[in-house]
Amino acid sequence: MANGQWYPPEWPDRIRALARGELTPATPRRAATVMLLRDGAENGAPEVHMLRRRASMAFAGGAYAYPGGGVDPRDDDHLVRWAGPTRASWAARLGVDGEAEAQAIVCAAVRETYEEAGVLLAGPTPDTVIGDTTGEDWEADREALVARDLSFADFLDRRGLFLRSDLLAAWARWITPEFEPKRYDTFFFVAALPEGQRTRNASTEADRTVWIRPAEAAARYDKGELLMMPPTIATLRALSPHGSPREALSAAPSQDMTPVLAQARLEGDTLTLSWPGHAEFTKHITRGGAS
Repeated sequence: MANGQWYPPEWPDRIRALARGELTPATPRRAATVMLLRDGAENGAPEVHMLRRRASMAFAGGAYAYPGGGVDPRDDDHLVRWAGPTRASWAARLGVDGEAEAQAIVCAAVRETYEEAGVLLAGPTPDTVIGDTTGEDWEADREALVARDLSFADFLDRRGLFLRSDLLAAWARWITPEFEPKRYDTFFFVAALPEGQRTRNASTEADRTVWIRPAEAAARYDKGELLMMPPTIATLRALSPHGSPREALSAAPSQDMTPVLAQARLEGDTLTLSWPGHAEFTKHITRGGAS
């Protein structure tokens, strides 16, 4: 493998089974992930927060990714305190049917950033951000969120916090290929690290976290040093030209939110796997291997 593209060896057999009608695609579950940015050292290029999934993980073990996870359906059952663009405008930007669904997706983005990085994009008023989330009581709530003993909507209500949707911007949307046993319809967001907050590795699924310039991470992927899934490296490349978190956030509305879904074509003994709009990930697979 010349680069660090995550490519499971079981994919060809699963793709052929799907082509023969022997595999029923799973319904993708809504998910959200956040590219958290901070200013680089000495006014350098911005850095993005990434975590490395534990090698023992069944899905993408050893791959670098962003904080993220599935949408909790409990987060659309009542309105939370909300700051920023309206839920209707978020629904239009995300391409989903209703305001409740949009709220649940944005809640997932903010909740997962808190669960896995310890950063909370919420505040006691619509124009403030909480400054300190350390302490036993905060950690107890974070662990309850991780265990799903507490919904994020209830967490915000109990602490009297406004969700700061204006600190997030939608960037991309990728759907797990139909031949994968677990599938996600994932919305990628970009956000800036709030002043006064610090990241930490709070995820049980990660064995390492790093702050790294997107261009550097992409270069290390190209050298085969960092393992990543196609959505991760694609979004890193899209982030690389931007000189600050503010610039990236300003560029987000122009990003295409059309869902990216891998396509597989079988011609004789050769299987071609591609991601529309992302030619670098195309694979030509024969019985003897991939190219």
